[in-house]
Amino acid sequence: MATTIKIRPRALIRASGGPRYAVALAVDALGTGMLRPFLLLYGLTVLRLSAPATGVAMTVGVVASLACMPAVGRWLDRGARSTVVAASMLVRVLGVVLLLATPAGHVRLFATAALLLGIGNQAWPAAHAALVATVARGRERDAALAGGRALRNAGLGAGALLATACLAGGTTALQVLAGVTGLAYLAAAALAWSVHLHAHPAATPAGGRADGPAPRMRVLAANVVYVFCLNVPEIALPLVLVSQLHASPVWAAAIFVANTVLVVTLQVPVTVLMARFSRRAVLALAGVVLTASYLGFLAATSLGHGWSAPAVAAVSVVCTIGEIVYAGSATALVTALAPAHALGRALARFQLSTGFGLAVSPAVITALASTGSAALWGSLAGATLLSAGAVATEKDQETGLSGFRTLKPS
Repeated sequence: MATTIKIRPRALIRASGGPRYAVALAVDALGTGMLRPFLLLYGLTVLRLSAPATGVAMTVGVVASLACMPAVGRWLDRGARSTVVAASMLVRVLGVVLLLATPAGHVRLFATAALLLGIGNQAWPAAHAALVATVARGRERDAALAGGRALRNAGLGAGALLATACLAGGTTALQVLAGVTGLAYLAAAALAWSVHLHAHPAATPAGGRADGPAPRMRVLAANVVYVFCLNVPEIALPLVLVSQLHASPVWAAAIFVANTVLVVTLQVPVTVLMARFSRRAVLALAGVVLTASYLGFLAATSLGHGWSAPAVAAVSVVCTIGEIVYAGSATALVTALAPAHALGRALARFQLSTGFGLAVSPAVITALASTGSAALWGSLAGATLLSAGAVATEKDQETGLSGFRTLKPS
């Protein structure tokens, strides 16, 4: 039977954790947007590190930060919610402090700062999803998760624009931006912690144990491939447009801006529209749409000079729609599949697959692109279609989260 929900801003904010939590998300995203895109520049210009050393330090920090996810999952399964969100923000405060304290030329301290920032960035999505899943139920929860993503993308975009405007100040401006980012994380952590949201397992699933393992889901493996779509507008398309098609970098910038605007404006409406279908069917559909867009990019790059860049830009809209459908259904499906006692561990595994996919996708994309457009887009299309098939054919057992009750602050 079809499910329909209406978008009511106040109800959406309540389902997302309340007004204070929404402000915390906005402030956190604004701070992240000011620093994350320019962390590489900070290492190069402020710390005067070499480009290879800076890149390796950042990569090692991101990959090593994935090791925190099992502990985050267990913490969430003990009932912690707003505390974990606040902790993910506070650890990034420590990362910024260390970044500001790092003397020029010290690559190990820079790598440690990147590790702390990475731990916060990896822990936050799982903690946020668990908090929303505890506050909201059913399709309202899906809309709340979509609203959080739209708000975060808006904050990231605004922070990046603000930082870009300040870059004329050179190294001093980058240091000031880092300091402002740290203050933003601190303020966001205080706001998130003040929500005082905690969850307790009200009952153990029949035939199960409260400390049993999280269920295995094909969606976790498929997500490693799906998540490549998030790096298409940032890595694949600029690489193809500038290096292979010799088009103006303006095309890549315009595609990135359009992607951000579409995600901010369409994430919630598209998620609500897709609520009439099962989450698994929607996630499989996202794979089909992404596959079609990859084949579209392959066709667009084969067009003659002067036509390829506009065609790639047009196909990028289809890719963004696939990304929106994927983002609105993937986390929602995991929260629906996970039993209440293993929600944290399921979300942690999902974030682990996301983080791994984001970590390896730049290397995979650049390696495939070096062998030609057919290898890049053909491989992405084939892998994504196989992942969509794996998602669609897995038996669905949406358990819901009725085993949790929410405690309001006294």
